[in-house]
Amino acid sequence: MNNIYHIPALLPEAIKGLNIKEDGIYVDLTYGSGTFTKAILDSATSVKVIALDKDIDALQNKINDNRLTIFHADFRYFPNYLDYCKIYKVDGIIADLGVSWHQIDNPQKGFSYRYDSPLDMRMNSKSSITAEYIINNYSLEQIHYILQNYGNVFNSFAIAKAIVKKRETKPILTTWQLKEAIIKLIPHKRLNKELSKIFQAIRIEVNDEIGALKEMLLKVPERLKEGGRIVILTYHSLEDKIVKSFFKYGNFDGENICDLKGNKLKTPLIAITQKPIVPDKTEIEKNKRIRSAKLRIAEKYE
Repeated sequence: MNNIYHIPALLPEAIKGLNIKEDGIYVDLTYGSGTFTKAILDSATSVKVIALDKDIDALQNKINDNRLTIFHADFRYFPNYLDYCKIYKVDGIIADLGVSWHQIDNPQKGFSYRYDSPLDMRMNSKSSITAEYIINNYSLEQIHYILQNYGNVFNSFAIAKAIVKKRETKPILTTWQLKEAIIKLIPHKRLNKELSKIFQAIRIEVNDEIGALKEMLLKVPERLKEGGRIVILTYHSLEDKIVKSFFKYGNFDGENICDLKGNKLKTPLIAITQKPIVPDKTEIEKNKRIRSAKLRIAEKYE
């Protein structure tokens, strides 16, 4: 098992994108290994960071620095924690939406089909919904929707049917039991890729990752100062589409909002990156897990 907690993608580009001010206040929505927070703290002497992570294990990586305040919390609730700190607006917000190495490589978390593990997949161990619950209780239609929309899984309807059929005789309780139920429906040459997509899709549902992302984005404009930046790293096409649409249109439908006269209304953010920043070949060779990373930056303006 890999004992490195996490190595994020595009670290220099992300920190540059924040445009850090000497006395600025920044929010790290996905603390993880603390790498982004440390880079922010190293950038200026009077800077402050409010950090959140829904996985309590991440708090073990807390940096000993009185400029940092960290909470065990879902980032969708970040305004509550800013209020607790008596902070209303901030100079920048950063979020890395990727799963940490610690989560993937810890067999007990059930994120990977490589280990025979309980079907858990919760980032927050206190959450009530697990992968086991979804696999054994969701309807055929719900499972199909998850596989198709969150994973773009090959043969998704047949795989959903196989899961439902298998659980009728015996509950599916482990990652390998799930793999056994569906493996015959996946072409051998695509096995690892499709299993990764299936596990990813279920994980997204377990943690309500799409709902949390949308809720967080809607709250960002009100909490950024004028000229403040938001930097987001995505690893999934659906997440990137949501971020791109919100930065460009201020909504998730990809449509310009107009007034009654047909005039285009201003969006709360302006995209700094028209196209996403992606890792170069050298970075990918050092860390293959970040090959799908995309970095987008937007700025608040009045």
